[in-house]
Amino acid sequence: MIAFLAPDDEIYATASATLTRTHPEIRLEQGLLSAGVARARELARQGIEIIITRGGTASGIKEALPDMTVVEVPITGFDILRTIGQARHYGSRIGIVAFPSMVIGIDCLGSILEVDLRQYLLQSEYEADSRVSQAFHEGADVVIGGVITGQAAKKRKVPHVLIRSGSEGILQAAQEARRIYEARLLEKIKGKLFRTVLDYSYEGIVSIDCAANIVIFNPVASRITGIAGDEALGKPIRQILPHFNLDRLLQTGRDELGQIIELNNNQILCNKVPILVEEKMSGAVATFQDTGKIQQWEAAIRKKTYAGGHTATFTFADVLGNSRAIRDAVAVAREFAVTDSSVLITGETGTGKEVFAQSIHNASQRSQKPFVAINCAALPAQILESELFGYVGGAFTGANQKGKPGLLEIAHGGTLFLDEIAEMDYAIQSKLLRVIQERKVMRLGSDRVLPVDVRIIAATNKNLKQRVSERQFRADLYYRLNVLRLRLPPLRERSGDIAQFAEAMLRRFEKNSTRPLRWKPESIDCLIRYDWPGNIRELQNTVERIVAVCRQDLITPDLVIRMMRDDEEDSSLPEPPLPKAGGIDEVRQALRQTKGRQGEAAALLGISRSTLWRRLKSLNPRHESRSNP
Repeated sequence: MIAFLAPDDEIYATASATLTRTHPEIRLEQGLLSAGVARARELARQGIEIIITRGGTASGIKEALPDMTVVEVPITGFDILRTIGQARHYGSRIGIVAFPSMVIGIDCLGSILEVDLRQYLLQSEYEADSRVSQAFHEGADVVIGGVITGQAAKKRKVPHVLIRSGSEGILQAAQEARRIYEARLLEKIKGKLFRTVLDYSYEGIVSIDCAANIVIFNPVASRITGIAGDEALGKPIRQILPHFNLDRLLQTGRDELGQIIELNNNQILCNKVPILVEEKMSGAVATFQDTGKIQQWEAAIRKKTYAGGHTATFTFADVLGNSRAIRDAVAVAREFAVTDSSVLITGETGTGKEVFAQSIHNASQRSQKPFVAINCAALPAQILESELFGYVGGAFTGANQKGKPGLLEIAHGGTLFLDEIAEMDYAIQSKLLRVIQERKVMRLGSDRVLPVDVRIIAATNKNLKQRVSERQFRADLYYRLNVLRLRLPPLRERSGDIAQFAEAMLRRFEKNSTRPLRWKPESIDCLIRYDWPGNIRELQNTVERIVAVCRQDLITPDLVIRMMRDDEEDSSLPEPPLPKAGGIDEVRQALRQTKGRQGEAAALLGISRSTLWRRLKSLNPRHESRSNP
């Protein structure tokens, strides 16, 4: 804030007329000499930082208030010319009684204006009377000066002319005061910003001057080192933090980045740089953080940057069925979830291996971290390798120029699910084994090793041990993965759960139907009697087809058999084994009850028509020639 302190009413009026128009933010006050100093003290208490005034008042404020910025109103050439012009009416011998700042450069005007100018300079207001007397004693016709000179001349009743401050000088002083104020404000903003950075930085910051004394010691530095800022400031860095060797930079002038320093039984990561001003060493600064905090940030960054969409949605509550086989599998999986060892899930295709993998993850301590899944059989070896391990820019033809993190990086802290692990290329198996053993991964084309903390859950529908004996799978990787083994039962071993599956799937798929659907009990029997080589996935596909083609509310056995027969007639699928139940007597009884209609007989037996055909053929080879189509 700025104030204009006028020494008399006339200057106050001139300042008011000038500044109200151009600088309305400047506060107008009045005070002369000692009264002006007293007023300045009061203004300082009110927050005024800059005072505009002139002459002796300016000198008095500077002496009494050294922290106050004083801008003097300049006496312009116009002001001097106006004053001398008025004084010549009294005579050509003019005495100048004023403070030095008011009459700088006035000497040369005497010869130009053809007047005799003599200076009687004041050092304090108390000299005014004697200087005025001296001027007239030495022959002056008139004296000119400031307000204090005018007051002394009036007392002696001698001619005098006041040096007035015109609007030009007042405006010039106001502009200078404003420039100083804005420069200070900018410095305050910079200082506040700097202080905020220091106080709220997540890193410890310590700075020394060219004498190696500490000049900055922020709150984080105090927290990490256990040393209060007040105890550190002004002290030699060697006395406070001898292990930092920060003063060494004053001699070397070189950066020291990424150093690990032992401090209070903790490791901290420290970066040190010298401070050069105009090519001269002015100090050095160190920024540091404890490595534990850095690891927490790294985990958060990885999660935010890479783990989008890599989440597990299934839990053990989503595993349907009450059969002994599935209950045992869930119980074992729950026990595996509380450990951190690798898990190998085995089971036929369609038995829900990924559902169990996700459930194990969600029941583990890693549940809040990424769950990343990849099918090892779905990608060519080269692409699978780049997906798993990642790559740097330009690592191979077609690689993203920015590089790409691998799934092992993305899964850091969480779980990596490797489905169909038996199909993984032999060379990639070797690299995966190294990652599991060393807990480190190196991107393709890079020489930088990144630490990773990943739990591996693998799944297969093949006999891995046989693959090992056939040298198609590494034995060492097999034993690394087979720490905990979970076998999932096929659907034919848990036929008691089929009705529950069928009902749940019907409710899910009928949302796309125009009417609510129901199973006939005989239809459920058909589903239960079937052996489901494709397991839950095949059952799901069958129910979805039934919902799509069913045109009535009740699902009949005929429709069920027809939908299952569509699967059997697909040459890409293996033929299911014949049902163990159902000898020649049962088949004959079913044919009698259905009057020889094989479709209905097959439904009654819970098998497809083609399975019934093969059963009849195996029981009676001559059946083919005389069967009723």
